[in-house]
Amino acid sequence: MRSAPKDRSGVRAADDGSKGDRTTDDRYKWVVLSNTTLGVLISAVDGSIVIISLPAIFRGIHLDPLAPGNIGYLLWMILGYLLVSAVLVVALGRLGDMFGRVRMYNMGFAIFACASLALSVDPLKGGSGALWLIGFRVVQAVGGSMLTANSAAILTDAFPARQRGMALGVNQITALAGMFLGLLAGGLLAAIDWRAVFWVSVPIGVIGTIWSYRSLREVGTRKPGRIDWVGNITFTAGAGSLLAAITYGIQPYGGHSTGWTNPWVLGGLIGGVLLLVVFCVAETRIAEPMFNIGLFRIRAFAAGNLAALLIAIARGGLQFMLIIWLQGIWLPLHGYDFERTPLWAGIFMLPLTVGFLIAGPLSGYLSDRFGARLFSTTGLILVAAAFVGLLLLPVDFAYPAFAALLLLSGIGQGMFSAPNTSAIMGSVPPNQRGVASGMRATFQNSGTALSIGLFFSLMIAGLASSLPHTLSTGLQAQGVPADTAHQVAGLPPVSTLFATFLGKNPIAQLLAPSGVLHTLPAHSVQTLTGNRFFPELVSGPFHHGLVTVFSAAAAMSLIGALASVLRGRHHQAGPEQPAASTKEG
Repeated sequence: MRSAPKDRSGVRAADDGSKGDRTTDDRYKWVVLSNTTLGVLISAVDGSIVIISLPAIFRGIHLDPLAPGNIGYLLWMILGYLLVSAVLVVALGRLGDMFGRVRMYNMGFAIFACASLALSVDPLKGGSGALWLIGFRVVQAVGGSMLTANSAAILTDAFPARQRGMALGVNQITALAGMFLGLLAGGLLAAIDWRAVFWVSVPIGVIGTIWSYRSLREVGTRKPGRIDWVGNITFTAGAGSLLAAITYGIQPYGGHSTGWTNPWVLGGLIGGVLLLVVFCVAETRIAEPMFNIGLFRIRAFAAGNLAALLIAIARGGLQFMLIIWLQGIWLPLHGYDFERTPLWAGIFMLPLTVGFLIAGPLSGYLSDRFGARLFSTTGLILVAAAFVGLLLLPVDFAYPAFAALLLLSGIGQGMFSAPNTSAIMGSVPPNQRGVASGMRATFQNSGTALSIGLFFSLMIAGLASSLPHTLSTGLQAQGVPADTAHQVAGLPPVSTLFATFLGKNPIAQLLAPSGVLHTLPAHSVQTLTGNRFFPELVSGPFHHGLVTVFSAAAAMSLIGALASVLRGRHHQAGPEQPAASTKEG
């Protein structure tokens, strides 16, 4: 049977109910799902893959990231990708609405592949080598943002409303799982060669680019218009300034353990907020705004994004606190050398990813039939329960209980993410799907960046109140001179946290500049640099900070659950199926 005619743009005409058209559409939507899932997976993996592989990367470029003045390189290697992703996705989603979502998505795959290649051939060493990596990580993030900003909109265009939750569930849960799979991949690849961390993205990027250019087509509704320069500039500058200030806020300043009193940090926070206020005001007065503020009048859209922001903050805190907990305390206590802890931390966190992969697609499929509110709300309650369980665990926990709580958290996050994304994307008009997808991604990426500043600050504040005395007393008990012990104990706790984050023995790292290890008896040196001294010393102060962090994350999860409950029974935007308005949002 002859397929439906195409218009001048090559887009197939509306389905006339023929079997041939249904077959073509069915085949195409699965191609879209496969390609966009690959795109968001590699983008998410690359967002976290460097975290575990940072020790190998910095060794490869001959740079000590913990030396004075070098912590900035470390922070920007971790956060640069996240900041760019958080800032650009709204603008790139709006450009997708204007010029074609598939066109922007394809271009993103090509940029991502080229940046990955440049990262893998870094020819420089030291600070210059770090700047090369940071710069091309930013370029890579631009490509990744083009993928994530438009993938959900492309999926929403390709799938009917009755299957949209399932499709978005597979896509979004793959992206979330990619954050944690990146930790495992980074550990495995860094053990081979630090450049392999970036090599892996090159063939995937090239294959994905060719595949997307050959197979994807524009089937969505475009909204031609002019670029909103005022909105783009104020949002980019405001969000960038705010998130950069939060990044520098966790660095020590003027004798304080954090930098929140730094005038530049305060200026960035205040300036960023003011620019975002200007952005919001301007967007209500511009004829063709970058983002239609009126979309927040849609209760399902507003409540869904609020819940997504809160759970992104909580998830980011979980990710980084678990890494420090495992690498700095639990794994060394169980006989793992500090150099091996990054890889094993990724392995022991796998139950979290398993939970994502089990619950995400299933809850997305079921939400198509029963609505999003039940699954997303229940999911966030499970996440809150997992946080409560984690803060009740002792620092030296039994792994089966820990794994069960990670699995529960993964299931809860999977139950929330897919239905929530489907509800957000299904609640907006078809010609606003690109920018809605960008805003959804902005809340998610901003939440991860915010979580680092928030939870690291909470943890550092907790350690600053008790770690100096504990550390000084423990060092003197092993023969370290009192003045050296007091000096080391007075160093900012952020150095201790980052040392464990990089899989280094913090005591050896902190005592190395003084040379005192060469003057102590062999048995004292062995004790100080062994696997048990630091974990046992820091477990009490660390657990105090951990309780603070996980209590805050549990509260955010419950507030997100409340927002999810209040999303209401929203109207399914667009003409696809009138019956959708009877579903719960």
